[in-house]
Amino acid sequence: MTGMLRPSRRRSADFLRSLFSTWYNALITLALLFVAFKAVPPLANWLVFDAVWSSPSADACRLAAGACWAFIREKARFILFGLYPYGEQWRPLLAVLLLVGLVLVSANKRCWTPWLLAVWPAVIAAVLVVMAGGFAGMAAVPTAQWGGLPLTLLLAVVGSAFAFPLGILLALGRTSGMPLIRSVCVGYIEFVRGVPLITVLFMASVMLPLFMPAGVEIDAVLRALVGMTLFVAAYFAEVIRGGLLAVPKGQFEAVHALGLGYWAGMRLVVLPQVLRISVPPLTNTLIGLIKDSSLVAIIGLVDLLGASKRSLSDPEWLGFYREAYVFVALIYFAICFSVSRYSRRVEADLSARQKH
Repeated sequence: MTGMLRPSRRRSADFLRSLFSTWYNALITLALLFVAFKAVPPLANWLVFDAVWSSPSADACRLAAGACWAFIREKARFILFGLYPYGEQWRPLLAVLLLVGLVLVSANKRCWTPWLLAVWPAVIAAVLVVMAGGFAGMAAVPTAQWGGLPLTLLLAVVGSAFAFPLGILLALGRTSGMPLIRSVCVGYIEFVRGVPLITVLFMASVMLPLFMPAGVEIDAVLRALVGMTLFVAAYFAEVIRGGLLAVPKGQFEAVHALGLGYWAGMRLVVLPQVLRISVPPLTNTLIGLIKDSSLVAIIGLVDLLGASKRSLSDPEWLGFYREAYVFVALIYFAICFSVSRYSRRVEADLSARQKH
C-alpha cells in the first residue's frame, strides 16, 4: 500500500514546491492565500452558516444575513420543469432519466456496438412521446409548456447527436476534390460560423415558417433544435477538418495501397485517428452547446435558466436572484464538468492505446 501511495505523495510534494519555486510564484501564492482568507469565511457564512434552509414564507429570509435556500426548496420543481403541468411532472423527470441514462450507456466502452445506433433514436422517440403525452391516460402537453432541465438536455443531447455526423460530412466535403461540393460546404461553414447563434435561432423561428406552405407549421422546439444543430455542425466540421489535416499523408496513401474505397478508408483508417486528435476541441464545442441552449429564450422557450428567471417573478419571493443563479450555475457546472472529465479519460485512454 505504501508503494502505491508514493507516486501521489511525490506529485503533491512537487506541486507544493512549484508554488514557491521562484519569488514571483511565491508572491502570487501568498496573494491568493490572502484573498482566500478574506473571501472564504464570508462566503461560507452566506452559503451555509447564516443561510435559511426552510421557511414557509420569505419573511424569515429577509431578516437573515445568509442565502435563502428556502426559495430554492419552494421553486425547485418550477426551475427544473418550467411550465409543465404540476401533476404531470413525473413525465419530464422520466425524460431526464432517459436522456441521462442514454448518455451514460453511450459513455461505456463496452456498449460501443452497432446496436447502440438503434438505441439512440428509440430513446429519443420515447422521450418525445413521454413529454408530449396524449395517450395511455397521459394528458397532451404542448411544447409551449416544455421547459427547464428536460428542454436543456433535449436540445444539447439531440442537437449534438445530429450535429456530429453532419459535421463529419461537412468536413469531408470541405476537403473533397470535387469543386462544387467543396464550395457548397465552405460557403455553409463560413456563413454559419460568421453569425451568432442568436441570429440562427431567430432565423429558424421567424424566417423558416415564411418558406413553408400555407397551413404548415413547424413546432417551436423543433425549430430551435434545427437551428442549434445546423449551427454546431459548422463548428464540429472545422474541428474535424483540423483533425483531417493533422493525419499524416502516409495514412491516406496506406488506404489506397490496401485497395480500400473512399468511404471504407475513411471509416476504418482515417476517421478513428481524426476523432482521437479532435477529442479536446470537440468537447469544448459540446460544452459551448450545453451553455448556449439558454439562448432559446429569445424565441419564447423556457429552458433551465429561463425557468429560474421566471421563478423570481413571484411577488412572495422577489429579490432572491443570487440563490436562483447559484442553483442553476451548479447544475450547469455539474453537467459541463462531467463532460470535461469524461473527455479527458477518453483522451488518456486513446493516447495509451496509441503508445502500445
